[in-house]
Amino acid sequence: MSTATTSPGGATAPPLPLPAPGARDRRRLSPAFGLAAPGTLFVVLALMGPLALMFRYSLNRFVPGQMMVEAFTLANYQKFFADSYYQEVLATTLWVSGLSTLLCLLAGFPVAYFLVRQASDKWKGRLLLLVILPLLMGNAVRTAAWMVILGDKGLFNAFVSTLGLSPVKLMYTPTAVVIGLVSVLLPFMIVTLQSVIEGIDANLEAAASSLGASHLTTLWRVVLPLALPGILAGTMLCFILSMNAYATPVLIGGPSFQMMAPAVYQQVAKAMNWPFGAALAFVLMAVTLVLTTTANILVQRRYRRWSE
Repeated sequence: MSTATTSPGGATAPPLPLPAPGARDRRRLSPAFGLAAPGTLFVVLALMGPLALMFRYSLNRFVPGQMMVEAFTLANYQKFFADSYYQEVLATTLWVSGLSTLLCLLAGFPVAYFLVRQASDKWKGRLLLLVILPLLMGNAVRTAAWMVILGDKGLFNAFVSTLGLSPVKLMYTPTAVVIGLVSVLLPFMIVTLQSVIEGIDANLEAAASSLGASHLTTLWRVVLPLALPGILAGTMLCFILSMNAYATPVLIGGPSFQMMAPAVYQQVAKAMNWPFGAALAFVLMAVTLVLTTTANILVQRRYRRWSE
């Protein structure tokens, strides 16, 4: 395409060619690409570089006294699938992470809904600050607090004794680990759900109520389908964090309770078996990616059905 211009004397100048659409788009995208390139390059180098190095380590052989010998072998992965102990560790990690994520969802959704629909503007910010406040402390500090509460002579058993009941063994048990993980992950779930429910129009709930739907029916048929993307994001975030938790299983679970992240640390830092530790890390990452991707696909399909 071209445009004709008129000179001061009235003569028509030759038409000026217009830039092609592709060239215009390239000029428009080039500044954004230039701004994103440094951050993207940093992420690729800082994240993918160590992952590639660890994957290379997982293909080496471990020789006592020599630590690691250069090789290209799948023996470390074969060792994991042949050893029932590590399969039990993975199974324990899966069910503890799944249960912790489910409890975070069940406890976090009512809190997030209350913050959005019931709390006044004056108290919403204050309550949200109380939810976020635990994130300002490290996981080890919060876990140490649970050790004081759940210990054999801790606050919980002291309270139980005042009721005339026998003390309960909670410390160094899977129950204690689930309690610690829920306390760590619950703020992530609440904040994620709160931001999604905030975007749901309250008039939709009012319309459902005016048509005779009860409050529970409105939550089930209106709020939950619209909040499904946020529920998916919150559950995936909590599940990934719990699958890779280290401080809570070590401090509260004790030496007899094993999850994958502490098992990786033991192989790398204590046994100095870097190849097998790297293989365990990649098995953990692969299982986490497969489960989260599968859940994402299934939930997205269900969400599209509800949308239709």
